[in-house]
Amino acid sequence: MAYHELIKDFERIRDYMREFYVYGFKSREEYDAKSGRSYDNERRRLESWLGAYMSFRRDAGVKRVFLSVDSRNIPRNPLYQAFKAKSFTAKDITLHFYILDSLADGSALTVREIADRISGRYLSRFENVLSLDESTVRKKLKEYQTLGLLRTVRRGREVRFQRTDPFDLTSWAEALAFYSEENPVGVIGSYLLDKLDAPPDIFRFKHHYILYALDSGVLCRLLDAIRQRRTVALDIKSLRGGSDFQATVCPLKIYRSTQTGRQYLLCRHSGHMSFFRVDAIKKLEMGNIEDRYEEYLEACNRFSRHLWGVSTGGGRRLDRLEMTIRIEDGEPHILQRLEREKRHGTVERIDSHTCKFTAEVYDAAEMLPWLRTFIGRIVDLQCSSQFVTDTFFADLERMSALYGGGDAVQ
Repeated sequence: MAYHELIKDFERIRDYMREFYVYGFKSREEYDAKSGRSYDNERRRLESWLGAYMSFRRDAGVKRVFLSVDSRNIPRNPLYQAFKAKSFTAKDITLHFYILDSLADGSALTVREIADRISGRYLSRFENVLSLDESTVRKKLKEYQTLGLLRTVRRGREVRFQRTDPFDLTSWAEALAFYSEENPVGVIGSYLLDKLDAPPDIFRFKHHYILYALDSGVLCRLLDAIRQRRTVALDIKSLRGGSDFQATVCPLKIYRSTQTGRQYLLCRHSGHMSFFRVDAIKKLEMGNIEDRYEEYLEACNRFSRHLWGVSTGGGRRLDRLEMTIRIEDGEPHILQRLEREKRHGTVERIDSHTCKFTAEVYDAAEMLPWLRTFIGRIVDLQCSSQFVTDTFFADLERMSALYGGGDAVQ
């Protein structure tokens, strides 16, 4: 049975989801961000949505709860349930059925006509019924218009409300099933899949980063701000220090890591291009339309030509890196891989067995994990950042000391 406490702040749900899914294994005593009672309440709420995916273990007599999900074995992201859990009052649910039933015949009615129809057809049959005024009905009709359940029809100066026509999604079923799991705002597809009697169960994903579904609401509003070319005021939680701060920015692009699934906002902030992690954004408010948006977007495109990841470096000075690697006979896939993964770098074929990769980026240290995948093929490695080459060769020395072998190439 679902836990029925009213949901007033979705950001709190995001926090608890992360505690269970990302950080996990926290006992009631260790979770000090809220009271023990709040911990119990939110744990029960999560169990009502995700009971099939929750596990626990005991360490020294302490129960530690966490989410255990193998994305290869599930057809749909279970975290979307967090968006579909709604709270409502008795008046909300009463109006829901009475309004939709009053308009079931396809008629388009004014607010007063709908209120009169509800009072005459339904409420008049009961004693001690709830009080209902025209303004309450109007608010609910406006809400349903926003949700797409109703549409407005103008007849002269009158505004009438009518139910929207149903849409057959059968031919879209497979596309929706893929979209709901692959798109950064796939929760939209999940809502549409709920309208199908038998959603398809044909897709599985080996590398599926389901956690970032929790950021769908924030991401959707950021994309809307980009579409409208508006500034936004952000409330951000520092993921290192834990403190909150505010920033007014002009959002330009969304970056999504194919390695981690993490999402970043690239924006203009305080006269510079900056990145903010989307999962660190707690709230956002739409601002004014930015008159210089085209200018900022052009600057963003120039700026992104020297990005390897999302680090903008310390002083905006470019690091130049050159890597020469050897390709043996029968290894054309190495060259193909370089061409595929070079991003903004260039690949130059020196001879039949040697090629050079060159890139100018803001922070070459971001490239270290990628460079290490070519160990054993690297003939020469040079970088204008001494830190990068020192770190790379120091890693080789430690690896050699750990596993044994000859001297590392310098």
